[in-house]
Amino acid sequence: MSAEKKKAKFREDEQIIENKELNIWEALIPVFALVGMLAYNVYVFGDDALSGSNQFILLLGGAVAAIVGFFNKVSYKRMIAEVAENVKSTTGALLILLMVGALSGTWLVSGIIPAMIYYGLQILNPTIFLAACVIICAIISIATGSSWTTAATVGIALIGIGEALGISLGMTAGAVLSGAYFGDKMSPLSDTTNLAPAMAGGDLFSHIRYMTWTTIPTISITLVVFIILGFTIDTSGVTDTDAILQNIGASFNINGWLFIVPLAVIFLIVKKAPPLLALLIGTLLGGLFALIFQPEIVTELGGGTSLNFESSYKGILNAITVDTAIATEDPALNDLFSSGGMAGMLGTIWLIVCAMVFGGIMDGIGALERITKSLLSMAKTTFGLFASTVGSCLALNITASDQYLALVVPGKMFSKAYREKGLAPENLSRTLEDSGTVTSVLVPWNTCGAYHSGVLGVSVGEYFLYAIFNWLSPFMTLLFAALKIKLKQLATPTSTQEKSMQKF
Repeated sequence: MSAEKKKAKFREDEQIIENKELNIWEALIPVFALVGMLAYNVYVFGDDALSGSNQFILLLGGAVAAIVGFFNKVSYKRMIAEVAENVKSTTGALLILLMVGALSGTWLVSGIIPAMIYYGLQILNPTIFLAACVIICAIISIATGSSWTTAATVGIALIGIGEALGISLGMTAGAVLSGAYFGDKMSPLSDTTNLAPAMAGGDLFSHIRYMTWTTIPTISITLVVFIILGFTIDTSGVTDTDAILQNIGASFNINGWLFIVPLAVIFLIVKKAPPLLALLIGTLLGGLFALIFQPEIVTELGGGTSLNFESSYKGILNAITVDTAIATEDPALNDLFSSGGMAGMLGTIWLIVCAMVFGGIMDGIGALERITKSLLSMAKTTFGLFASTVGSCLALNITASDQYLALVVPGKMFSKAYREKGLAPENLSRTLEDSGTVTSVLVPWNTCGAYHSGVLGVSVGEYFLYAIFNWLSPFMTLLFAALKIKLKQLATPTSTQEKSMQKF
């Protein structure tokens, strides 16, 4: 069983803590406190809020939740135990983040990322660039089943190409994430795509087929918007791409052999190799190709005058672990050809750990369960049931800071309600994906929002509006529910099916 499937299985089996002493208003106190403190903090610090102050605000939010817990007879030991479980569940994600930092460093000094930008500038002009980003990332994400891998490989390169073309980083990141999450959502290799029907009591491929009804219109609208944006983009700042290409060619040895490395990583992911292993191999291959194709750069990074073992070792390790910058004659390219290495990911890791503290305490005091139950109690009609599911998923992404919990908790809570209204499990699993999976990237302190923001180097605030597929998906699923389009009814279950459903 892969690491991602183990993590999904862990979330599937996770207990949801109930606290009958806690009422809904008490459960919401930490949420209101957190949102208020974060809003003021972002107002004061602006884009620098993610440098550390937001992380501390998340801890303060956890402290508020702990105070509410103490007043409702929840022990400190229980809260810390839930925090530990939450942090434990993100171990794989944190290690992946470190390896992404390492990979971006060796892919920069080896010339892989510059090569992608070099050839991309010749193929992708501003008019078609954003739509092409969506399509390219969708294909890669379907093949790999991972929006995270897509962002960490082709996504980084597309951000570089967009910046060189003079296109807003927010627009490019929004297009990358729209395509990546479309593919992640529709791929049978994706852990969330497997988890959603498991929670609802449905079948994987029925779930994927049923998702197409809301997902295809959403991605179609997304593509139309990006095509229109492509015709309206002002790229007056990029007057001569030939000069940029010459500067890249003068700084790096650019050739097609460099693409062997990213193709090898994609091949490993498609063959279901663990993401950590694929990224490690990609990092090592990047280092090897740096020695072969960019020996002068490696020597300079290693502080040597000629290529030898010591300078090679030091140069590659510096690229992997710390800030690396490749100087060119173009100031814009100097900003582009820089990497933070593994050290550059520590701020994002810090954010995720603090978010898990807040989410763990909220779960430990029973607040997550209370909020979800309150939403469920408002589901008097079929549309109300869908709206409550969407609201619950969004609330969990904000409060628990984890997309898995945004699928597991509502999935467990609402599965019985859907059956009682005669709705097939595909309705619930589709709604979980439309509102839980894709919106996680829109919350800065959610593991997904923090990851993609850190990897792409673009804040959530910058790409939020342009992540069209991600914020449009919940509205699309609500529109289908309101108009009663493709609401699959539950067939009369056999006794075997009833027993299977009872597990969830």
